[in-house]
Amino acid sequence: MVLAANLVSIAGNCLTYMGVPWFVLQSTGSAAKAGIVAFCTLLPAVLAALVTGPVIDRMGRRRVSVASDLSCGVAVAAIPLLQFAGILQFWMLCVLMALTGLFRAPGETARSVLLPALAGRAGMPLTRAAGLYDGAARCAALTGSALGGVLIAVLGVQNVLLVDAATFAVAAPLFAFGVRGLPQAQAQRQVEPASLRAYRRELAEGYRFVAATPLLLGLCLMTLVTRGLDQGWSAVLLPVHAREELDGSIDLGLLNAAFGICALTGALVYGAVGSRFRRWPVFTIAFLIGGLPRFVVAAFTDAFAPLAVIMAVEGLAFGVLNPIMATVTYETVPEELRSRVLSATTAVVQLVTPLGGLAAGLLVDSVGLPHALLAVGGVYLLATLCPVIFPAWRRMDGTGSPHDRAEGSLPQGSGSKQV
Repeated sequence: MVLAANLVSIAGNCLTYMGVPWFVLQSTGSAAKAGIVAFCTLLPAVLAALVTGPVIDRMGRRRVSVASDLSCGVAVAAIPLLQFAGILQFWMLCVLMALTGLFRAPGETARSVLLPALAGRAGMPLTRAAGLYDGAARCAALTGSALGGVLIAVLGVQNVLLVDAATFAVAAPLFAFGVRGLPQAQAQRQVEPASLRAYRRELAEGYRFVAATPLLLGLCLMTLVTRGLDQGWSAVLLPVHAREELDGSIDLGLLNAAFGICALTGALVYGAVGSRFRRWPVFTIAFLIGGLPRFVVAAFTDAFAPLAVIMAVEGLAFGVLNPIMATVTYETVPEELRSRVLSATTAVVQLVTPLGGLAAGLLVDSVGLPHALLAVGGVYLLATLCPVIFPAWRRMDGTGSPHDRAEGSLPQGSGSKQV
């Protein structure tokens, strides 16, 4: 039930991320404006992740997730309704997308924090659970991407956004039903009453834990760079390439579908057999495969087939990354700190993500699409070399289970205390 809710919610997000950039490009013809909308969407998500860790614990993960989906659904539905009424302005679109970003981040964190508890209730190894969870997300991305391009062409982008809003309305009750009776989904009992001082202390604990754990810090910093570059690719570079060099929204949907199918396959295969292999070399090789090649192919060819092949290969590689990072994180962070630490890591990795689409749009308008693709791809290559250069990454193979960590013992200097 929880996987189904996550699948529906993420499928809705995929429709948003395909539909809104296409809506902006269709109505304005400006790559820069598409980047501005991406910036307005992601900046509030970063701000929310920066401060909502303690709020998730005090309100309860179930309640936060449901409220997140319902709020996103209302904001997305308002876009086509205002357009149909003939009163939608560009600034209104930016505000509505900012609201979706503001509410989306806490909901995603609240759901992901519950994965170890759900795995324990199902009697499933954490590596397999992480693979299935990411597989459900990949399946949702595949469904949203495959249908998105076709639905845009058949129904029109405004109607696709209404379908998108409906997915959030479905996901909220599914999740609420799926985690009923799960203690970890309810509001945590706090020894200290709610106050600004208690909130600041709880918030700081998450960031201190990340800063005191070199592997988590390294994961955050590298993902910070690559998330921003990926946002530029998905929000601007690939849509512009599909519009100018390929066959429009249908090819865009097919390319995303090819990536999604292979990423889903990679996640499920890793979930089944990943425990047999060392994490560090698998992670390193996968990230190198998944970084630069798509930018180079898109820059030097206007054919659909080569880009589809390379995106399929990269999908297989990227499919193993999230299960590895999730498993390492859950094994490293004690349960009582997970909401705060995952909020902190989400905030850190998304700090430059809002700038990714904005920078890509401005870069395309300034130097042209081919040069923009090569520039972004070159930076991506440098980022993916980090696991090869820095020794902290090799600790991926040295993390233990939460039980082996003596019920959540913390690194010295973290500033956190055991409960």
